[in-house]
Amino acid sequence: MIAAVGLGPVSIPFGDVAQVIGHRYLPGLVEPAPAGPQAVIVLDIRLPRVLLGTAVGAGLATVGAVLQAVLRNPLADPYLIGASSGASFGAVLVIIVGITPFGLFSLPVAAFLGAMAAFALVMLLAGGRGTVAPTRLILAGVAVAAFTEAITHYLVLTSPDKDVRSAMFWTLGGLGGTQWRDIGVPIAVVVAGTLWFWAQSGRLNALVLGEEGATSLGLEVGRLRRRMIIGCAVVIGAVVAVSGGIGFVALMVPHAVRLAVGGDNRRVLPLSALTGAILLLWVDVSARVLNRPDEIPIGVITAVLGAPFFLALLRRADRKEWR
Repeated sequence: MIAAVGLGPVSIPFGDVAQVIGHRYLPGLVEPAPAGPQAVIVLDIRLPRVLLGTAVGAGLATVGAVLQAVLRNPLADPYLIGASSGASFGAVLVIIVGITPFGLFSLPVAAFLGAMAAFALVMLLAGGRGTVAPTRLILAGVAVAAFTEAITHYLVLTSPDKDVRSAMFWTLGGLGGTQWRDIGVPIAVVVAGTLWFWAQSGRLNALVLGEEGATSLGLEVGRLRRRMIIGCAVVIGAVVAVSGGIGFVALMVPHAVRLAVGGDNRRVLPLSALTGAILLLWVDVSARVLNRPDEIPIGVITAVLGAPFFLALLRRADRKEWR
């Protein structure tokens, strides 16, 4: 994190970064750094951005691991429950239409409400006979995501030119312009959600046995699945509301962790959170420095990384099957 704060269009020595942060939060133990614009860049521009990036990466990776276990689908990610596409719709609506009922917080609030509305519609369509069947949930999620994305694209195409770039950049994900007021709620939700999911990791392991196997162990599968999916939707809504739509992290990181440590969710969940935080931290650094002084949307870089990863994963699976 110290390195990530120091790197950017204006590079700052890592020792100076540590000194600036240390003096701000431990003034009695750390001597003040030389005065100048570096302190403003570190404390007001990059540090909140880095903290938000770690939270977003951890939240996306944890939710991906949980959804893949709950739905027993290796391709499960936030788009399958409609939350990401709903958040994009809410944010683009604020950017293009200009509705700002909550002032400076209108965009993240609209994105969160859009995520929750899309997820509620998915749950309504998938909840046949009071249960949430994984296949119905996935099909409903794909349909709702396609519907909301179609409306979002229509709004972008019919908007004035000055709003198109902002809307498109938001839908591809990014952490530019992050301020301290933006990070409190997402960090709190991600920390609480990750700890709660980790506490349920033993039950997630039981779901691998299938509904009959999990029921024989005394689990109420339908209730557990519903609670876990709702928890995922809340975390994703809080994360996507401030970062935009960042793909592949929730899909890629849990698979990489399982390749390294196996399928036990007691290890997969915390390591997915850590790996996702580190990955998104350095993806954000790449977004800042590869096209300086302009930024590359984070979703572009994660897609470039994620597609070759899954091709390699498929080749590995094919070799195992051939053997």
